[in-house]
Amino acid sequence: MLPLALAVLVFAVLCLVLLPLVRGAADTPDASRFDQAVYRDQLRELDREIGRGTLTEAEAASARLEIQRRLLAAAGRAEAGPARLGRSPVLAGFVALAVTLGSISLYLTLGAPELPDMPIATRLPAAKPAHDGGMAQMAARLRQQLDAEPGNGGLWLMYAEAQADQGEWDAAAEAYDRAIALGQKSASVLTGYGEMLVLRAQGTVGPAARAAFTRALAEAPGNETARYYMALAVGQDGDAAKAIDLLQGLLADLPADSPMRAEIGSRIAEAAKASGLPVPPLASGKGPDPAAVAAAAQIPDSERQAMIQSMVDRLAERLQTTPDDLDGWLKLGRAYTVMHETDKANAAYDRAIALRPNDGAVMLQAAEGLLNGLAPTDTIPATTVALLRRIEAVSPGHVAVLWYLGLSSAQAGQPKAALDYWGRLLTKLPAEGDEAKTVKDAMAALKGTVSR
Repeated sequence: MLPLALAVLVFAVLCLVLLPLVRGAADTPDASRFDQAVYRDQLRELDREIGRGTLTEAEAASARLEIQRRLLAAAGRAEAGPARLGRSPVLAGFVALAVTLGSISLYLTLGAPELPDMPIATRLPAAKPAHDGGMAQMAARLRQQLDAEPGNGGLWLMYAEAQADQGEWDAAAEAYDRAIALGQKSASVLTGYGEMLVLRAQGTVGPAARAAFTRALAEAPGNETARYYMALAVGQDGDAAKAIDLLQGLLADLPADSPMRAEIGSRIAEAAKASGLPVPPLASGKGPDPAAVAAAAQIPDSERQAMIQSMVDRLAERLQTTPDDLDGWLKLGRAYTVMHETDKANAAYDRAIALRPNDGAVMLQAAEGLLNGLAPTDTIPATTVALLRRIEAVSPGHVAVLWYLGLSSAQAGQPKAALDYWGRLLTKLPAEGDEAKTVKDAMAALKGTVSR
């Protein structure tokens, strides 16, 4: 059967190759027509973004002018008449003979028909079952909640993240768009929205994505993801040298062990080769000086603690003159948490939350910082519990929030409330996962306490 199958395959390929030579090729449309269609679609996308409110006329003006310029340039490249290939039966016969004889010769020389079959099942280990059902279930539950609470921006953000984890770029982009329209406008949210637009466009950084990254960088100039995509956008505009400079600047600001460095390095090499530029040596990343590390190891603990206290004090003094520095307040809160100065940590986190009072992501960072400073047996402070309840009001289904609120209820002697929180948590976890087992064990222990 194998020779027959190969003969049929060769015949089918020859038909596809030789048919244009026998009867002539069909008219081919001018490539510029396709470019014009793409640019017109980009103009319509700009109008849709303005209609949804994610772009203003002022933000879209420069992008519209650039797209119109490219549209005019593509129209100017339109050719007067399409090309057409003539018939060539002699060439067709020669190609058919060469392909047939060449295939037979190669098979007789290189083939080994006497070898037994090697099914792939005997050569590959058994595939592990996928465990993505839990995320799909979570997305479905969030969708149901959104039907009841369509104005909940925190829920839309969680739904966007759940869809992004499943690779559903279209649904994730639309959910991010709704979340932004409902007030979720932090740099991380804008960056996530822009990234979904890029992935949906198969790597093209379009006008809407550029606008999202620009807004994210206006709020957080050091945002690494936004800087990366904006550099790609510059490269897609044809300015390879500037794109390489932007990527090199990003590399210089990244830690030496950052996982992003490999991807950025490959992008730099691709841009350089595509434009005929020499591939530059990659910029060194941030990292501790080995000599400084060795010297720091010799410093007595008392002096090291004094140095740390001095750095924290300088940060606190700087924030008095730059009170709108959100990342600075979060950093100060984490520092105080590590130093076990809980009251000061709470005050720093309160200042950060005050800058973004409706941003669940900021509140969650503050709660995580305070919780990370606790030992497993410590009682969750009332101030942290109050913060968790604020997050619950914005994002009712957040997994970590449900766990800690259940734990705080159990610590407060409220087993029914704890079981209610953990029961809701179980519905959001994969049924057979380790996390679900931990929750079930905690519920079983609590029920045993209640029964006694």
